[in-house]
Amino acid sequence: MKLCTALAATMGLSGKANADISQALLNPVRHPVVWIGAQECTGCTESLLRATHPTIENLVLDVISLEYHETLSAAFGHQAEDNKHNALQQYKGKYVLVVDGSIPMKDGGVYCMVAGKPIAEHIKMAAKDAAAIIAIGSCSSWGGVPSSGGNPTGAVSLSELLPGIPVINVPGCPPNPHNFLATVAYIITYKKLPAMDNLNRPLFAYDRLIHENCYRRPHFDAGRFAREYGDEGHRQGWCLYHLGCKGPETYGNCSTLEFCDMGGNNWPVGIGHPCYGCNEKGVGFTKDIFQLATVENPTPRVNKPDVNNVEGGEISRTAIGLLGAAAGILVGVSAMTLRGLSIQHRAMEKQEQGQKNE
Repeated sequence: MKLCTALAATMGLSGKANADISQALLNPVRHPVVWIGAQECTGCTESLLRATHPTIENLVLDVISLEYHETLSAAFGHQAEDNKHNALQQYKGKYVLVVDGSIPMKDGGVYCMVAGKPIAEHIKMAAKDAAAIIAIGSCSSWGGVPSSGGNPTGAVSLSELLPGIPVINVPGCPPNPHNFLATVAYIITYKKLPAMDNLNRPLFAYDRLIHENCYRRPHFDAGRFAREYGDEGHRQGWCLYHLGCKGPETYGNCSTLEFCDMGGNNWPVGIGHPCYGCNEKGVGFTKDIFQLATVENPTPRVNKPDVNNVEGGEISRTAIGLLGAAAGILVGVSAMTLRGLSIQHRAMEKQEQGQKNE
């Protein structure tokens, strides 16, 4: 139940969802998953190995049936490929396909070959009969590192390889494993895809700007910024915007979920490094690391409080105006209330007088 509660909380679902997820995940028939790696660094797998709810052994032995994963499979070579082909036939229309890494298309796809075939062919074959398809990581979601710069291998995203087929993007470099696990749990439980944004990212994980929930946000609003690594502002935990933080234009739950359940601000901004926008297409691996982010929702800077004002200091004209307006409203409401009470009191007196005369 702890596992189900954690997954439901990650997705922002109600308490009833705990029972739904529990019933689905405790089904004795484990749910088949086929994981294909393309141009990737294994970072997404490493992230998954560090998940805590569920742990990797709980996930693989109790929740899902990991039919194919080049890094985690005990089998290798032709035996592993045979296992994959058998799974695609046996679980046709039932398995979840996960693709990790971008797909090279230049020169016939020779830059990523498995069993003598371009990885693009393997992915297309597996995608035909998949119940759901997930692109895990920024490389699979947008093209990521391999597609940056001159893109020498002609790397494309999974959505570009499979036009017209619904693909759930779970970007990040690497993504938080619990965003991925919660997505899989939702598909297994409700037999449908979760609500997604216009970039096909699960809304429960990518619906808010990182900037909005960042605990350095008050420093941004107050105009307190680190200007260099190691300066006074950086040591004091001030906003990293001027060091190139992309949080104001990047959507994700990094600042609230963090990584590895270790606490202690375990995410890039928490340890003093700017967000580089890996969740966002056209930001991570595209913009220069020190390039200032586009602030989508800036805090109004007009009439902001003076953080240096001491108690008993002068009152600003704005404050006087607001106080006067509030006082005027209070006087007006009080006058109307007293007038109403007076009319009501006179009516009651007339009624009592009439009763006496009778």
